Amino acid sequence: MESFLILAFIFLVAGVIAVPLASRFGLGSVLGYLLAGIAISPILAALDVDVISLQHFAEFGVVMMLFLVGLELEPRLLWEMRNRLLGLGGLQVALTAGLVMAAALAMGLPWTVALAIGLVVSLSSTAIVLQTLNERGLMKSEGGQASFSVLLFQDIAVIPMLAFIPLLAMPELIDGWGAAEGHATAGAHGAEAGHGGDHGADHGADHGGDHGGDHGHGAAGPAWIETIPGYLRALVTIGAIGFVIVAGSLLTRPVFRFVAMANLRELFTATALMMVIGIAVLMSFVGLSPALGTFLAGVVLANSEFRHELESDIDPFRGLLLGLFFMTVGAGINFGLLGAQFFTVLGLTLGLMLLKAAVLLGLAYAFGVRGADKALFSLGLAQAGEFGFVLLSFTVANKVIPQAIADQLLLVVALSMLLTPGLFILYDKVILPRLSGTQTRPHDEIDDSGPIIIAGFGRFGGIVNRILLAAGHKTVVLDHAFEQLEMLRAFDAQVFYGDATRPDLLHAAGIAEAKMLVVAIDDEHRITDLTRYVSQNHPHVHIVARARNRHHVYELFAAGAHDIIRETFDSSLRAGRSALEALGAHPFEAERMVRGFERQDRRQLRELAALYDPEIPTHLNAPYVARAKEMREDMEAEMRGTGNAFGGRYQRGWVPPSSKDVEAEAAASGGGESGDQPPDTA
Repeated sequence: MESFLILAFIFLVAGVIAVPLASRFGLGSVLGYLLAGIAISPILAALDVDVISLQHFAEFGVVMMLFLVGLELEPRLLWEMRNRLLGLGGLQVALTAGLVMAAALAMGLPWTVALAIGLVVSLSSTAIVLQTLNERGLMKSEGGQASFSVLLFQDIAVIPMLAFIPLLAMPELIDGWGAAEGHATAGAHGAEAGHGGDHGADHGADHGGDHGGDHGHGAAGPAWIETIPGYLRALVTIGAIGFVIVAGSLLTRPVFRFVAMANLRELFTATALMMVIGIAVLMSFVGLSPALGTFLAGVVLANSEFRHELESDIDPFRGLLLGLFFMTVGAGINFGLLGAQFFTVLGLTLGLMLLKAAVLLGLAYAFGVRGADKALFSLGLAQAGEFGFVLLSFTVANKVIPQAIADQLLLVVALSMLLTPGLFILYDKVILPRLSGTQTRPHDEIDDSGPIIIAGFGRFGGIVNRILLAAGHKTVVLDHAFEQLEMLRAFDAQVFYGDATRPDLLHAAGIAEAKMLVVAIDDEHRITDLTRYVSQNHPHVHIVARARNRHHVYELFAAGAHDIIRETFDSSLRAGRSALEALGAHPFEAERMVRGFERQDRRQLRELAALYDPEIPTHLNAPYVARAKEMREDMEAEMRGTGNAFGGRYQRGWVPPSSKDVEAEAAASGGGESGDQPPDTA
C-alpha cells in the first residue's frame, strides 16, 4: 500500500510541476507530461518500478477517450464522414505502409518484416493529437476534422491488423535472427551496464521471450482464441461487436434509469465506469481492441438522454489516465539503447515523420484541405502512435518482427511522440503566421478595455456587436476565429484574438470594471463554464448568454446568467407565424397566436427551471413532466382562444384591421408576403 501511495505521489508531483510550466511557455500539456516522465525516470528505475505495466494500465485512458469521441458522433454523422473516413484514412494507412515497406525492403529486411513494420508505423497518436487539437481550439477547423477522420480510421484499422499480422509469422527466420542478434545485443548492453559478458549472454538468451511477454499487453490475445479455427475467430469477433451494439441500444437505458432511481451521482459514475471497463474486458477476452469496442458503444449512446452525464462522469478519469500514459511514455524511453544507437534511431524517426508528413500533405491537396489547415493536418499526424507499442509487442509474440528490431522501433515510436508537441509549436509560431499573412498568431496583448465584452464573434455575436456599435457603445471582442477578427479590424472594431474562457484574458479585457458580458461562443459547455466563472467572481457584471437549447437555458439559469437567449428561438417564432399565414390565418391572428405562445413559453421556462434537476434525466423527473403536461394544455387553450388571450390582445393595443385597411396595405406593398416585413418580436 505504501509503495503504491509513494508511486502515485511521485507521478502527481511531476505532473503538477511540469504541466503548468510547459503550458506557461506555450509547450502544451502533452509535452509537459512527457518531460515529467523523463524527469522521474531515474527515480522509477531506482525504485525498480515496472513502467511498462503502468503504461498498460494508463492506456485505458485512450479507451475512455475513444468512448467520449463516440459519444460526440451520431451514426448519421459517421455515415456523412464516410468519404473522408475511408478516403483520407484508408489512403493514408495504405500509402504510408507501402512506402515504409519499400524502404525496409531496400534495407534488406524480409518482406514479411517490412510489411509488419509499415503497418505498425502507419498509425498516429490519437491521444496526443486529439488532446492537443482540443487544447488549442482547433478541433472544429478543417484540418482538425480531417485529422479526426484519419485517426478514427486508424483506430478501426487496428482490428484487421491484429487479425492479419499473425499470418506473416516466420518462426524459423525470427528464431535464427534472435539467436544471433539477441546474444550480441545483450552482451553489449551487459558490458555497458557493467555486469560483464556472461550476464549479457544470459540476458540475450532470455530477452526475446521475456521482453515480449512484459511488453505484450496480452497482445497475442487470450490462449483460447489461438486454439480455435479461423472461421470461428471471425464469428467470435462479429458476435462480440454485435453484442456491444445491441447491448448499447437495448440494455444501457434501462440500467441507467434503474440507477437514476437512487439519485446518487457517485453511483451513476460507478455505472459508467462499469460499462466502459466491461466492454474493454469483453474486447480483450476475444482478442480485439478495447478502444474499438468502447468507441462503438459511444456511437450507439450518442443519441441517449444520458450522453452528457456520461461525458461529465468519464472525462476526469480520461484526463488523469492520459496524463499518466504520457508520463509513462517519457519514463519508458530506453536511454541506454538510445545512447548506443542515437544517430540511427534519430535518423529513422525523422525519416518516418518526413515520409508521413509528405503523404499527408499530398492527401490534403487531393481532398481539398485548404490554407493553413494543410500544414496542421500534415504535421499533426506525422508521428507514430500509442497503438504502435501494442502492435510491436504483438509482432514479437507472434514471431513476425525480431526483438532487436522491435526495440529500435519502440524508441522510434516514443521519440516521434515526444517530438509531436514541437511540431504543433512550429505550426503555431512559424507556419501559421506565414500562411495567414500575419505575425500575431499567439493570443493578443489586450491593451484596452471597455464596458461591454463580447465573447465570441460569429453568426450570433457578430449581430449583437453591430447593434451595440451602431447604438454608440464601446465593445471589446474576444474570439479564436482569427480570420473573422481580421475582417472586423478593417472596420475599426475593438477586437482581440484569444480564448475568452481564460481568466487572465478576461481580466486584461477589463472584466473587473465591465458592465456587461455577452457570451456568444459556439460551445455549450464553454458557455456554461464562462457564465458560472463570471457570475461567481464578478457578480456586478450583467451576463447575456447564448443558449443552445431549452435544457441549456436551465443550466445557464443555475450558473447565474441574467438574460438567456435561445439562439434559434426568435427565428423559429417567425417561421411559425409564416407557416400559420400560409395555412390561411390572417396576419393579425397569426401574430396573436405566436405572441401568446412566446409569452406562455417564457413563463413556463422560468417555472420549469425550478423543477429541472441536471442529475435526473428529464423524462424521469416526475414533477417536471407533470407540470410540463399541465402547461401544454394551458398553452393550447390560450392559443385556441378558450383562455384569456383575447383580453391580452387589447391590452397590448392589438385590434383586428378592417377589410379596407387590409386591401390598402396589400395594394401599397404590391401584394408581397407579410412574412417579408414582420413586426419585431425580439
